[in-house]
Amino acid sequence: MMRQYDLVDRVRKYNPNADEDLLNRAYVYAMKAHGAQKRASGDPYFSHPLEVAAILTDLKLDDATIVAAVLHDTIEDTASTKEEIEHLFGAEIAGLVDGLTKLKKLDLVSKRAEQAENFRKLLLAIAEDVRVLLVKLADRLHNMRTLHFVPPEKRARVAQETLDIYAPLAGRMGMQAMRDELEDLSFKTLMPEADAMIEARLADLKANNGKLISDIETELTEQLAKRGIVADVKGRQKAPYSVFRKMEHKSLAFEQLSDIFGFRILVDDVEDCYRALGVVHTKWPTVPGRFKDYVSTPKQNDYRSIHTTVVGPGRQRVELQVRTRQMHDIAEYGIAAHSLYKDGRAGDPDKLTQDSRAYRWLRRTIEMLAEGDSPEEFLEHTKLELFYDQVFCFTPKGRLIALPRGATPIDFAYAVHTELGNGAIGCKINGRIAPLLSELRNGDEVEVTRAEGQTPPAAWESLVVTGKARAAIRRATRDAVRKQYAGLGRQIVLRAFERAGKSFSDDRLKAALPRLARQSAEDVLAAVGRGEMFSGDVVRAVHPDFREERRPQTARAKGEAGWFGLREAASLVFKVPGADEVSPNAIPIRGLNGDLPVRFAPNGGAVPGDRIVGILTPGEGITIYPIQSPALTAFDDQPERWLDVRWDLDENDELFPAQIVVNAMNEPGTLGLIATVIGEEGANIDHIEFVDRSSDFRDIVLDLQVRDLKHLNAIIGHLKAKSVVSKVERVNG
Repeated sequence: MMRQYDLVDRVRKYNPNADEDLLNRAYVYAMKAHGAQKRASGDPYFSHPLEVAAILTDLKLDDATIVAAVLHDTIEDTASTKEEIEHLFGAEIAGLVDGLTKLKKLDLVSKRAEQAENFRKLLLAIAEDVRVLLVKLADRLHNMRTLHFVPPEKRARVAQETLDIYAPLAGRMGMQAMRDELEDLSFKTLMPEADAMIEARLADLKANNGKLISDIETELTEQLAKRGIVADVKGRQKAPYSVFRKMEHKSLAFEQLSDIFGFRILVDDVEDCYRALGVVHTKWPTVPGRFKDYVSTPKQNDYRSIHTTVVGPGRQRVELQVRTRQMHDIAEYGIAAHSLYKDGRAGDPDKLTQDSRAYRWLRRTIEMLAEGDSPEEFLEHTKLELFYDQVFCFTPKGRLIALPRGATPIDFAYAVHTELGNGAIGCKINGRIAPLLSELRNGDEVEVTRAEGQTPPAAWESLVVTGKARAAIRRATRDAVRKQYAGLGRQIVLRAFERAGKSFSDDRLKAALPRLARQSAEDVLAAVGRGEMFSGDVVRAVHPDFREERRPQTARAKGEAGWFGLREAASLVFKVPGADEVSPNAIPIRGLNGDLPVRFAPNGGAVPGDRIVGILTPGEGITIYPIQSPALTAFDDQPERWLDVRWDLDENDELFPAQIVVNAMNEPGTLGLIATVIGEEGANIDHIEFVDRSSDFRDIVLDLQVRDLKHLNAIIGHLKAKSVVSKVERVNG
């Protein structure tokens, strides 16, 4: 543990005029206040505030900030009070310690309202004195360095919170060195295997390219010296998390990264920056599109540097950063490198606001948002400003989920767990039922409803924004479709073997795979289910002596008896007793003139619950289409024909037209089963058409009369549950 004189010596190295008495008094006071308290590691608790102070001495901060670090846990964890701290150490230090005490219970995975209120306190305290943030970040950094002593269940939460909140906040304040360490420590905890793999690859790369790096450093230094430019050239290697983030963000393999090694050229002044750039660009060819000038246009966090990439010695792509030494200090330490911390005026926020773009932006943002009606509103808008490329949402239990902007509850579900995403059937956002395709906003609390055995629709893949969700949906739909077709194929094959009077087993099928040109029995069954392979071919492959007598089969529209056992369905009631025909001029739709004839679109119609649009045809009237109808694309260039219409129904006794296509097995009784389901649901069948596909299964096109969208979906759901049905789709003409 650091001793009293060690702390004083660390401060005096960069500040010979340090108040030694103040530092000594703070050391003794905190040591007595914490007494026999222990950390999870077993060390005296007092070692923690000392290490936090040591981190801040590396940033060369003023005496008040160092003392506040030593005392930062006294009010929260001991019997000390703000009044006592103010009496012993002054109002400035007491204010800093009090600001940190308010933040001590900051738990960014707590319930949303509590989290929002604490986050408001954090930013308001920072706006009043940014040194609160510096101590808080140092506190978090030391906690991350000792995270391995914490129980495993807590480690992941703390690491994720650090990665989502504290590291980006350090980056926003320009403190890149601290951000890098916070990210790497979090990465080691959250993804230890990935971290170890990247560490090993980086070590191998460094071992193989060590001489090349030193050669480039030497050649750059010599070329600059020839032009009279005094410069320090330093090679650097990307941090593991930075490598991982780039691989994930750009979907690159490790070998495809071209900027794992980079070089910094540090010069005396701005003029030398551009002179050095000229030397580099005249000596080696540049890589197009890889030049950025943050000297003339600094970043929001005060970062200034010139970035360029050239094809350097050995035909290697070399990334270069050219900056002055002062710019380098700001790039590494951000707002902590500000001169106000060195001249005794660190408590002057107005002066800091004038001189620091990062702090000026932060104060302006907070002042603009502090008038919000609620902590939740403040949280939403502030995070939008701080983390503009992400949205932060919460589970009902308060877990924080970071997602890219534009993410939906589907992305959210997959971020929580793959099984939750695969089974998602609905959601609530902030307690209200919402579509799964809603765009999430900062601070939303999302509750996802799931169902066992659910398979995500393939269409979701094009609607989500996260790579994890897309990969999981692609995998789940592929497996589900394959499983469905294989199951259907097994039924078809079993019945084909029964008709042929032959025995079937998986072992016999596996033995026949070479004759069927398939890799596995499941491949064969799925091919039969998809109609790519005839079941008779499977019988002949397993029993080469089998000869099948095939008879041509026909099917016509309007209910001719045949392959579906239509006679069995003839006695079923297709019409709901007492239901009247729907008059084409009596559709209850708001927004239409009653003098115009109105009809539904052919091949699909529309039902209450659909979003609808009216298309006006002069001389003919108005045709109602569901908004998803592909037929509407024909009117894209005729906006004058589009009418804004809505359903105007309180209690619905009418029936409305809808069309579905049922893909089902070619077996006796199938149509009767389908008709029974529809009749039991209280719907009418107006028209039936059969479509040939293969000898094993066919499509049935059914024109129905239903009450609304819920009624139609119930029919589709019950049909899908039948074993003879492969697929049911609604037609949107």
